[in-house]
Amino acid sequence: MSEASVIHDIGYQRYTGPRLGRGAVLGAIYVHGLRAAYGLGRSAKAKIFPWLVVGIMTLVAVILAAVRSQTGLLPLNYIQFADAMSWLIIFFVAIVAPELVSRDMRAGVLPLYFSRPLRAADYIGAKVAAMVTAVWALLAVPQLIIFLGAAFTAKNGMSDVWNELGDLLPGWGYSLLWALLFTGIGLLIASLTGKRAFAAGGIVAVFLMTTPVVGVLANLPSRAVQEMAGLASPMTLMSGVGQWLVPSANTGLPIGRYGPVYAIEAVTLIATCLLLLLARYRRVASL
Repeated sequence: MSEASVIHDIGYQRYTGPRLGRGAVLGAIYVHGLRAAYGLGRSAKAKIFPWLVVGIMTLVAVILAAVRSQTGLLPLNYIQFADAMSWLIIFFVAIVAPELVSRDMRAGVLPLYFSRPLRAADYIGAKVAAMVTAVWALLAVPQLIIFLGAAFTAKNGMSDVWNELGDLLPGWGYSLLWALLFTGIGLLIASLTGKRAFAAGGIVAVFLMTTPVVGVLANLPSRAVQEMAGLASPMTLMSGVGQWLVPSANTGLPIGRYGPVYAIEAVTLIATCLLLLLARYRRVASL
């Protein structure tokens, strides 16, 4: 060191606070992902589409509750409500999934995420949990509004409320299946590119391309093919599962005796998407 060299103390200090570990990091990513899904903490432009979808679905639920209170008839039950809102959910997933994973990939922050103590599985788990929660809440809150409308206008007191609760809980379970399937597909496609527009287009394209296949198969003369036509699209796949789990739901999709086949394909598809997503990020983390 020369005589003219000087060491300046600019105030750097060692961190002496508590080290919260993986659980806290995972929780922080989950909360950030959930807030990002609805544009919270971001610009007004980022809030427009998520809250537009929320507003439409809430308005439909309020109308259904009002119609029921006046006529005693429910135009859509809890499971039919989820099916009827399917395209809004697809567009929601197409916007939110790239927001959760494509931005990190494009910004090149994944090496920072995957430094210790966070692992790729933790990152994926937090992102999946955040999006499943966001999609489930998107369906569950309007379903709760329909339930409250029925509960406050019940004519036979608590017995009607308990019966209505017995219809709501399977509806919430069905909404959770929707959230798991659409989250798996959406995040897997979004993880393949850092460009949000491409990711969103790819997600919508998967559903657009598979829906006509169902229509073609449903018009073939074979009854077995007609009853298994719903397996060709994620949307009708879930309708088939709902029809099998809750026969009184009357989803309008004929499944015959193939209900277990619908359930097996749905579980396999969800598991496959999540495993491929994990493999994708383990590969990214190893780079």
